[in-house]
Amino acid sequence: MKKSLLLLLLSLLLVVFMAACGGDDEPADAGDDDDDVEETNDGGDSDVDDSDDGDEGDESAEAPAGDQTLIYARGGDSQSLDFASTQDGESSRITLQIYESLLSFNEHSFDVEPGLAEDWDVADDNVTYTFYLREGVKFHDGTDFNAEAVKTNFERWSDPDHEFAFTDEGYAYSVYGNQFGGFKGDDGHIIDEINIINDYEIEFILTEPFGAFLQNMAMSYFAITSPAALAEYGATINENPVGTGPFKFVSWTRDDSIVLDKFEDYWMEGYPKLDRVIFQVIPDNSARLTALRAGEIDIMDGLNPDDYELIQNEPGLQGFERETNNFGYLGFNVEMEPFDDPLVRKAMSHAVDKEALIPLLYAGLAEPAINPLPPSYLGYNDNLDPYEYNPELARELLAEAGYPDGFEFDLWTMPVARPYMPDPERAAEVLQANFAEVGLEANIFTLEWATYLDELTKGVQDVFMLGWSGTNGDSDYFLGNLLSTAGIPESNRTFYSNTDVDALLAEARTTVDEGERAALYEEALALIHEDAPMINLVHTTPVLAGSDRVQNYIPHLSTSEALTKVELAE
Repeated sequence: MKKSLLLLLLSLLLVVFMAACGGDDEPADAGDDDDDVEETNDGGDSDVDDSDDGDEGDESAEAPAGDQTLIYARGGDSQSLDFASTQDGESSRITLQIYESLLSFNEHSFDVEPGLAEDWDVADDNVTYTFYLREGVKFHDGTDFNAEAVKTNFERWSDPDHEFAFTDEGYAYSVYGNQFGGFKGDDGHIIDEINIINDYEIEFILTEPFGAFLQNMAMSYFAITSPAALAEYGATINENPVGTGPFKFVSWTRDDSIVLDKFEDYWMEGYPKLDRVIFQVIPDNSARLTALRAGEIDIMDGLNPDDYELIQNEPGLQGFERETNNFGYLGFNVEMEPFDDPLVRKAMSHAVDKEALIPLLYAGLAEPAINPLPPSYLGYNDNLDPYEYNPELARELLAEAGYPDGFEFDLWTMPVARPYMPDPERAAEVLQANFAEVGLEANIFTLEWATYLDELTKGVQDVFMLGWSGTNGDSDYFLGNLLSTAGIPESNRTFYSNTDVDALLAEARTTVDEGERAALYEEALALIHEDAPMINLVHTTPVLAGSDRVQNYIPHLSTSEALTKVELAE
C-alpha cells in the first residue's frame, strides 16, 4: 500500500469513527490575526531567530512537496492527551504538538528559551519570578491566551479540590507534586502565590529559593490548556485537547492513529510547515521499517539498533540519533514477597549480564547503568561499586535469603519499543535466561501499553521492565519521580520508600548552589544503591529512521520534539 492509498483509507476511517473519537470533528478555528513576535531571552539582550534553521544553511534543500501530510509511526498508543496527568512518553509526543508551556527548551539542549512567555525576570530574593506573556496568542478554540489562563492551569494541578482537577474521575498530577514539592496545603509545596499583574504579566512567589524552577516551567507537563475547553469538556479533556500549539487535535482512533491539523492562526508567522500530522500505531519494529521502505510512512520511532547502519546507507532513507538522556531498568515491587528482601534484590542484580545485553540488543549504542541517572547529570555518583554479573554470588545471596532452590515470578515486559528498550520481547528472553542460570524461573508477561502502565500503579506486579527519559535536564526529575515516596504509585512503580532519601531529595530541590545539590544527590544515590529497588540496566543512544524527504527534523534528547519547522520535500 502506497502512502496516497493509506491516506485515503485513513480519511474514510475518520468519517466513520469521528463521533467516537473525542467530540467535534475539529476545534473551532481562531481569529485571522498572526503575530510575528520577536523572542528575547532572560534579560532581553538577544533575539531568537524564528526562521527555518533546520537545514543550517544547506542551500541544496529540496523544494517543499504539495502534499504536506506527515505520517509518524510509533510502537504504541498514547495513554492520555492531558499532559499533566500522565508520565507516558507516547502521550507527550502528541501533546507537545498541541500545547505550549511558558518557557521552552532549545531544540538541541535543555537550555531554557522563551515560550508563551517572551521574557521573564527573577528578583534579587530568588523567590519572585515575573513572566511577560505573548500578546495576541489564541487557543485552538479561538479564546485568548492570557495570565488568567496560566493561573487557572497551575491551580488546577496544585489544588485537588479545584473544579478542573477532576480528581474524582481518577486524574492525578504526580509530576507536578514531585517537581514543585507537593500540592496546595502541603508543607513542601514550593509555590506560595500566583498573582496576575495584568492580562499579560503574571508573578510567581515561591516559599524559598528553588534550583530547578525555570527548568520546570519549560517542561511539557506544565503546558497551558484553554480554560474554556476545560469548562466545556470537563473530565474528557484527555480526549479533547485544546492548546496554543502549532497543530490542533482532529481525532483519536484508539490503538490506531491520532490526527492533527495545522493551526492556521498559530502565533509564529509562517509556521507550521506541515498541513497534517498522523501518528500511526504499528507495534512491531520490523513492520514499521517495512512501511517506511514502502513509502507508507515518513518517520518511525523504535528503530532496531541493528538496522541503524543499514538505514544510513540506504537510498531514500536517513537515520537520526538522540543524545543519551535515559536509563532502562527492571523494577522490583518492594512491597511484595520475596522482593521486599534486599538480599533477593541484590542477588537478582548480580544475575543480570548487562555487558552481554549491549551487543545483543543495542548494537553497541548503549552503556551499562550504575545510577538511575544519566552520567552527564548533576550529582551522578562515580564512587558506587556496580552490581557486576556474578551468578555464583547471586546463588549465594539467594540461599542466604532462604531461597536455595530459587523461585518463580512474573517478568512484566513492555509491549512497545521505547528509547531505552528498543526490543522489549527480545530483552525479556535474554533476562529470562540470565535468571534461569541462578535457579529463578521468570514467566514473561505483557499487556497493552496503556493497560500495562495503569496496572503498574496498582502494585500487582512482581518484577517489571520500564525506563525513564529526562524532560528538563534536572536530576530531580529522575530521582524525585522514580524513587521518592511522593512518586508512589504514579511514577514510583517500585513502591520504594526511604525517609532519608526523601529528606536528601527535598533538600536538594530547594538548594540553589550546584555543588551542594550535587553532594546531596550523590548521598541519596548511595542509599538507593544499597537498597537496590531496581536493576539499572543501560543508558542508550536512541535511533530513529525517516524518509529523505523529511526536512528540518531535529530529534530532541527529551524524546519528544515539536514538528513546527518540519516539512516534506518533493
